[in-house]
Order: sequence, then structure tokens, then C-alpha cells
Amino acid sequence: MAEAKKPKTQKTPASVSKRKASAAKKTKKTKVKLTRTDTTTVEQVVDKQEEKFERVMTSRHQRMVEKAKVRSTMPAPEPAPEVAAVKITDVSGVVYDVADYQSMVDMYDSTIRSIREGEVVSGTVMGVTRDDVIVDVGFKSEGIIPISEFPAPLNIKVGDEIEVFLEQIEDSSGQLILSKQKADFMRIWDKIREVHDAGEEIEGRVVRRIKGGLVVDIMGVDAFLPGSQVALRQVPDFDALINQMMTVKIIKINKSRRNIVISRRVVLEEQRETMRSSLLSEIAVGQIRQGIVKNITDFGVFIDLGGVDGLLHITDMSWGRIRHPSEMVNLGAKIDVKILDFDEKTSRISLGLKQMTPYPWENIEQKYPLGKKVTGRVVSITDFGAFVELEKGVEGLIHISEMSWTQHIKHPSKILNVNDQVEAVILSVDKENEKLSLGIKQMEPDPWATIEEKFPANKVVSGKVRNLTAFGAFVELEEGIDGLVHISDMSWTKRIQHPSEIMKKGDQVEVKILKIDHENRRISLGFKQLTEDPWPEIARKYAVGTDCLGNITKVLDRGLVVDLDGELEGFVPMAQLGHRDPEQASTGFTEGESIPLQVIELDKNQRKVVLSVTAYYQKREQSELEEFLKKHEPRSTTLGDAMPESLKAQAESEPVEAAAAETETAEAPREEAQTAEKAPEAADTATEESASSDDSPEEPKTE
Repeated sequence: MAEAKKPKTQKTPASVSKRKASAAKKTKKTKVKLTRTDTTTVEQVVDKQEEKFERVMTSRHQRMVEKAKVRSTMPAPEPAPEVAAVKITDVSGVVYDVADYQSMVDMYDSTIRSIREGEVVSGTVMGVTRDDVIVDVGFKSEGIIPISEFPAPLNIKVGDEIEVFLEQIEDSSGQLILSKQKADFMRIWDKIREVHDAGEEIEGRVVRRIKGGLVVDIMGVDAFLPGSQVALRQVPDFDALINQMMTVKIIKINKSRRNIVISRRVVLEEQRETMRSSLLSEIAVGQIRQGIVKNITDFGVFIDLGGVDGLLHITDMSWGRIRHPSEMVNLGAKIDVKILDFDEKTSRISLGLKQMTPYPWENIEQKYPLGKKVTGRVVSITDFGAFVELEKGVEGLIHISEMSWTQHIKHPSKILNVNDQVEAVILSVDKENEKLSLGIKQMEPDPWATIEEKFPANKVVSGKVRNLTAFGAFVELEEGIDGLVHISDMSWTKRIQHPSEIMKKGDQVEVKILKIDHENRRISLGFKQLTEDPWPEIARKYAVGTDCLGNITKVLDRGLVVDLDGELEGFVPMAQLGHRDPEQASTGFTEGESIPLQVIELDKNQRKVVLSVTAYYQKREQSELEEFLKKHEPRSTTLGDAMPESLKAQAESEPVEAAAAETETAEAPREEAQTAEKAPEAADTATEESASSDDSPEEPKTE
């Protein structure tokens, strides 16, 4: 079955509309290129058409002239007879006389009103719906007005007579267009214009809030109140003004746009200026006036006294301490203030609030005599003490030194907090500078008043090591009472470098009372004084020239520290080791080794003993000295010599890993050796100085 061929249709692009396509076709038809020959042909055609038209019009004109001639020869018609009366009948055949007919015409005319657009007409409410009000104004159709145009929609009832504005007789739908708002506007426009021209004030009610301001009802018409014209200062909440009555002035009107702009700020400024002039003429220093809190800042409060602002500084708000003015006043509150100062040139007014109450420092000496016990609240804490409020406007300082008899308080916050209730004693009163000194440790008896009775000199007591320092150890004898065991009072025979060599923190030790300092509240304790002084016996046993055997305990750059029979510590200077090169002599000795020595100096007062190897071998054969020196040849400080023995053994057993082991551990032994040399050097500074016969003062016995 053969398929039917579809007729070919010319496709129009989708982007081109039918109207544009049609216009394009017409344009193509009219746009024809005409040559000179074609132009001549067209002109001939046009001339022929004009000749034909003249011929047609000429023949028609001739026919009309002929008809007019015929009518002019016809006789004139006779006039119609006069009618004496006309019978008026209706469709049913009833005959009316002239009077009845005229009354019916008058009645009909009364139902049809002549109305024009742009006028205010009277109408009757025919119906009320949820959204609209139907009004009859005597036209062929009723008008519909939105119910939102009525100021009180609930009061609208069927049959009410209202005035409306006729905007348009017929719209596109044949509907009558009416407006209630425009009618109200037209009705009161003259009154509004009179008020505006006279600059008078007018009352209005805030209806609602809109963008940029408020809508205010003035005489039934909506007017715009900009946000900047609501008050003298910015209003935080416009919603709070809804339904409130306010006095305003009309500042701008436009009848064609039915636009009315009002201002409340202008009214307030005029009132303020009037009040300002009156206030400035009456104000005087010392007066008490009522004002409204206008603004609150960190440094004070601005008070509106009625047209003039005054400053209530934070220092004049309370005799006591306040952190911020908002603690005492609120924005918009009414308060009574006192005029402290007034400058007529600048109109600046200084106000005071605390001056309304008596001065609290009056008769302060009678209120708070010295030694009186008082109770107060901690209001502030600083590094040097705590401020306590005894009453409003009266504060006292508890210095950190007046907080405890015995405790070492680093900061007042360790024992006091803000808002704590404390009991204290009045120590001093300074009325001129408004200062009170308080103390809380005076609430208890001073334990140092009877300290000598508890801890007489030379008494042996037991205590707990509370703290260790570089110069001694603090021992707590009882709660809050500490004594110091100086490092020089820890051993008769040994030079102690740190108290930890003798005692540890927390140890329970026995000590001896050496001295009590009342003024500085210090107790000096002794640990070595628990045993008798061995130096008289040491002086006899180790007299100068005595030979002895010393055990090396420390190897220093300047010499050796040796132990003599476990009861005495001596020092061998570098120059007394018998070597020709004293600078490297100590490198040939090791700790724990025993060497022969001779006492060359003994100072019982300085508690030092100086020994010598050279003096010992002066009485011996030269061969003995050479044998001794051969055993103690100075060693060169190479990397291999500084390496520990364990690493040396590992290097011998594992030659493959020797290089790596040496590289990794070379620096560590060197640092250990340097540290070991520096530490004993610092520790035995006094011993070295004694060997060189230089007196070195001991460290002060301080806490």
C-alpha cells in the first residue's frame, strides 16, 4: 500500500513569531528593484488611473446636477396640520392626562442622577462581605469598595449613608470604581491644608508600622511619619507606639498623590527649646531637680532635665564603689539629682547623686576607732591586698602582710575571694585621704610573742623539712612557724654543695635552735650542732707535716678533693701533685684511687685542710716519686680516651660497627666529661680558695 505523500510546507524558525514572519513577507513584496525602464512604465500606469478617476467623477457630478434641477422644478409640500391634544396611553390601553404624565416623568428623573468622575458622591451600603462593601450611588450599577479602606470596618451596616469618591464610571468590565479613602481625603483636604499653612499642631493616632516609619491616622486620613521624625533620639521599638496618640506637625503635603508627611520631632524640639530657655533662667548650683535618664555610658549618665542635658559622672553617683553606671540607674528612669556646677557660656551642667546622702567619712574616727573589730564584704582583690567595704562609701585595705602571722602568702586570692564576709581590726584611719587600714591576722594572738618560751636557744626540736633551697633547708617546727638550717650548719667536716646531700623534702629531722630574730621573724637552726665540734681533735690528728692516705672523691681542673679516713675532706691543689706540667696533672688521677699525702696547711677557723703529694715525696727517694709519676702520667684528651670502657670493648669485638658507634657516642661522653668537671668545680669553690689562702665569705643565713 503506497504511503500518502505529505504536502511540503515551508517551515518557519521557532524563534520567529507569525507576526514578524508576516511583516517580513510584506516587506519582501514592497522592496522591489526598479530599473529606469520599469520606472517609466509605472508612471504611465499611474497617469492612466488618474485620467479614469477624473472621467468617473465628472460623469457622477453631471448626474447629480441633473437631479437637483428636477427637484427644483417640483412644487413645495403643504404644512402639517396642528395637533390640539395627544392621548397618552400605556400598553394596556389606559389613558393618562397631562398632569399624571408629568408627575411620572418627574418621579423617573429623580431616580436617575447625573454623576461625573472625580467627584465625591453620597451612597448607600447595600451589602457587607468579608473583603468588600457594596455601595449604591444611584447609577445603573453598584460599586465595590475594599473593606480595608474603612477605618472601622466592624461599624459598617447595610443601609448606612456614606460618602465615596467616584474614580471611574466604567472600567474594562463595566464596573463602577469607588473609593472611601479618597473621599475622606477630599473631604478634609481643605482642613489639612489650613493646618499646614498655619504651622499648627494636630493630634494623630499611630495605626501601624511600615518600612521606614509609622502610619498615623489624622482626621481619618493616613499620614506618613518617618522614623527619623518620631522622637529626638532613636526609638528602639516602634511597635510599642502603635495605638498611641501623639501631637505632630504637617511638614509636607501633595494633593495629587494624596501624600501627607508629618513630624513629631519638630514638636518636641520646639517644646524642648521652650523648656530649655525657662530652665536656664531658673537653674542654680545646689538645686535638686528631677530628670530622665537619657543615655548611659561607661563614664557616667546623661540626664534630661527638661530641654537641657546634664552629666552625672560615675564618681558622683555613689560614695561606694561601682563598676558601671547601669548598676544604679536604668534607661528612661526618673531620678532626683543635685546641680553641682553650671557653665552659662557652654550650658554644661554637672550633676550629683551621692551628694543627696550624708558624707560617710564624717566623724569617721568616732565610728571606727583604732583596734575596733569590724565586719565587711570583700569588693576587690589586688596583688598587694584586698579592699573591704564596711558601709556604703567606706572601704578599708587589708594589706597582704596583715593577713597571717606565720603563712607566706603569695597572693591575697589564696585566702580571700570577692564577696566574702570577713572580720578585721582597725589599724589606722586617714580621713583626709579617705583611707582605712585593716588587719585580719590581729584577730588571733601573735605566735611570735611567745616564740622564745616555746623554742629557747640551744633547744633540740623535731620538725619536717618543708622546702629546700640552694642556701639551706626550711624546717617546719609547728604550723606556720618555720626555721632555716643554713647549708654551712649542716656538717662540720664536709663542704656541702646542696642541702639535698644531707636531707630530703618531707624528712622528719632533729635540729637545734641557734638564734631567734623577732624583728624579721626568723629562726636559725643547726643540724651539725647536734654533735660536738670535731675540729680540735682534727687539729691534733692532722697537724701540719702529718703523712696520711687520701681517697680521691672528685677530680677537678684545679686539683683533687680527697677523703681522709671518712671523717674529713681535704684538697690537693694542682701544683702539689708532683708533675712538671701542673695544667695536665689532674688528668692522670681517677676517682676512688688512694694516694699518699702530707698536710701542708690546716685552718681550724676556716675548716679547711690542704694536702700535697710533692711534700710527701720530698722525704722519700727520687725513685719512689718517679714510680708514682709514672703511674699517674697525664692523659691526652682524645676522642678514644674520652670514650667509655664499654664502648671500647664493643669496638674491639665488633670492628665493623666501631666507626658508627664512635660517631654516635663521641659527643655524649665529651659533654658528660665537661659537665662532670664543671659541677665539682662549682661545688668546691670554697675548698680551692682555701688552698690558695683566700678567705671566702659564707652565704648569708636568710630565709
